[in-house]
Amino acid sequence: MIKKKDQETEASIATGIDDDEELSQRATEEEIKKGEYTRVTSLRYDEDPRA
Repeated sequence: MIKKKDQETEASIATGIDDDEELSQRATEEEIKKGEYTRVTSLRYDEDPRA
């Protein structure tokens, strides 16, 4: 992670974003070429909540 003086260091998400839909979209080739994308890592809790 590149740290800039005025940049927050905590991860955040914009209000109103539908997590599953928005975060699972892939960047277009044009966005990748311009560097206009964010790498997203999803952590899923894999346990039966009824147990």
